[in-house]
Order: sequence, then C-alpha cells, then structure tokens
Amino acid sequence: MEAVQFHPTGIVPVAILMTEGCRGDGGLLLDKDGYRFMPDYEPAKKELASRDVVSRRMTEHMRKGKGVPSRYGDHLWLDIRLLGRKHIEKNLREVKEICEYFLGIDPVEELIPVRPTQHYSMGGIRTRATGESPALKGLFSAGEAACWDMHGFNRLGGNSVAETVVAGMIVGEYVADYCAANALNISTATIEHFLRQEEKKISALLLKEFGENPFALKAEMQKIMMDKVGIFRNGPDLEQAVEELKLLNQRAKNIALRNRISSSNPELVEAIRVPKMIKLAQCVAYGALLRTESRGAHAREDYPERNDKDWLKRTLTTWKDESADLPEINYEELDVMKMEMPPGSRGYGVDNIVHHPDTKKRISQIETIREANPGADRFEISAILNPITIPEKFKGKNERIGRGFK
Repeated sequence: MEAVQFHPTGIVPVAILMTEGCRGDGGLLLDKDGYRFMPDYEPAKKELASRDVVSRRMTEHMRKGKGVPSRYGDHLWLDIRLLGRKHIEKNLREVKEICEYFLGIDPVEELIPVRPTQHYSMGGIRTRATGESPALKGLFSAGEAACWDMHGFNRLGGNSVAETVVAGMIVGEYVADYCAANALNISTATIEHFLRQEEKKISALLLKEFGENPFALKAEMQKIMMDKVGIFRNGPDLEQAVEELKLLNQRAKNIALRNRISSSNPELVEAIRVPKMIKLAQCVAYGALLRTESRGAHAREDYPERNDKDWLKRTLTTWKDESADLPEINYEELDVMKMEMPPGSRGYGVDNIVHHPDTKKRISQIETIREANPGADRFEISAILNPITIPEKFKGKNERIGRGFK
C-alpha cells in the first residue's frame, strides 16, 4: 500500500490532471523564470521521463525556490503554446476545455499552472492470478482495487486501462466459473445480525451530540499524508505521520454529526468513510516507514538505494483487530528465478541499486532458454519463461497483432 503514484501535472488549484499527451506531443515544463529545467535533471528523457521521476524533479526544483508563488502554494508552468492552436484544438481539446472551464485561461495563449498530484495506488486487495483473494474464499477483485501484480511499485501511463480491461476479462471468467461451481449459503440470521450492527452504528452517529467533525478529520489526514508521506519520504517525517494518524484513528471513534438526517446526508457518508480512510492512510504510512529503501513511487531520502537483496518483497497489511492502533504488516518474498524480466536498471541517472544475488543467474537462464528456442516468437518465449494461469479461451494470440507480429 506504500506504493502511491503522483501525476506530474495536476492543475492548480483544482488538481485535475493534464494528460501526459501534453508533454508527449512536445509540451514543456517551465519554472518561475520561464526556464525549461527538466533537461538539467534528465538530459536524455527530459519531460518524457516516467511519472515518478518527473514528479520528483518538479518537487526538487520547487524546493530550490524555483516555484511560482500563488495563494494556493508554489507551482510550475506547463507550456503547450508551441504546439499551436490547430494541434491543441484537435488533439488536446479536453485540456483546452478544462483550462477554460476551471482556470479561465486559454492554453493556446497562456501557461498552465501545474504541480504533482496524488493519482493512483499500486496496492490493493491481494489476489491470486484468478483475481480471488487467498485469504477470503469467494472474494474477487480486479483493476485498481486489486494487487494483481501487473504494476509492481510503479505504473506506466495507460496501463491502468489495460489492467482494467484485461483483468476484467480474465477475472470475470473465473468469477463466472466460481459461481457455477459453488453454492452461497448464508443464513438469514447472519444477514440480519450484520444489518442490526450497522443500523446500531448509524443510529449512534445520528444521536451523538458532541464529538469530532468528520470533514475536519479528513482534512487533517490529507495534510499529514501530503506533508509527510508524499513524493519524498524520510524516517522522521514518517514516524511523525504514523503517530499523528494513530491519534486521528482514536479521534475518529468519537465522530458526531451536525446534520442528523438519516438519508441524503453527505456528513453521514463521511462519518462512515473517514475512519476507514484513516486506517488505509495508516497502512500507507506504516508500510513506508518500515520499507527502508527507495523503489518506484516510494522514494526515501534517507534510503535512496533500491535494495533488491533485502526488499524484493510484497507488503501485506491487515487489520485483524479493529481496536488496534496500527495494522499488522507481513511480507511475501518474490522469486527472481520465476521472473520473465528480472529487476534491472531503469536508465535514470546513477544505477543506485543493491542487486538481488539471483538476478545474474536468472538473466543467464533466460538467455539459455532463448538460444534453445530460436524459432519461438515472443508469445511462446513468454509462455516458457512465465507460465501464467488464464482461461483456455484467452490463450490464443491477440487477433490484431498475433499474425506475423514479432
């Protein structure tokens, strides 16, 4: 859960994302002096570096005092003016409409205020390849809600859609198979007991006269997470975040409502959701504190190396006791010798990696397999290196690219 992705270009102040197509088409990032700074940090890839890298470089540049001051905090500029009106109105029309509607500016003529914005969680419900939880029989999850091992600690742009489509297609088949083969027998008494429990909780919220404001608790949680568990992380900040979230978790047990209507009540919805949000925030902060390395979207200033030797493992976080102050964290080791692509250098700056002792061995093994199968295409090689469980109907090559595509 500590793997949280930030998108480089959320517009200020509303945090709506400007598509990476802006930079992909040639848009530039500028500082308060109108200076294009990304080539100084990433000479090869410049604005086209991956999201986590661009987000960190932008934050680093603003820390140096190069941000544009505003009433909403410092930001930088996204410049797509050089693309021209025809290109923007044809290929980036949505960007233009968002800027006009939410900022009152025309990006054909004006700079767009942007800064990194929290975007995506690589974590989720731990699932098998079938999408089923190993801990709770019959619970299936797909897409961003699941940890399906598609992304690792980072995510490339567009892969969320790919995951949703592919996981939905594959997991959907397994859900149908499960439903056909299993009966669901839950006693009416169990359901009624659960409903009475929830009704009791809601009634208590509606009757309580004095207590915490759920909106204020949520705002405090958001500030803790952005200030201390954000793009750059370090031990002291993470320790403070964990302790402050513990206190918020306790305060969340004393929520009271100002609006006591039982239906169509946004405050009641927040009162139910915010304690759960705080628990998720604790999973992120505590997991980040314990992971003493930098990996993908998790960047520790006090542990800048990616440590494959000690930390090539999944973080498994559970709340076994609802009254506990912290979640329970365990780890699931990854087997390099089963990987189709063992972890290597990302190609950004210094190769700051503590390599896993099996990495070279697996690379050599992969080369041997490729040499032993000279006529195999990439699909066949993939099946040999990383045999995965998928429904039989999906084992054929993709209809669009499978014919003669290498």
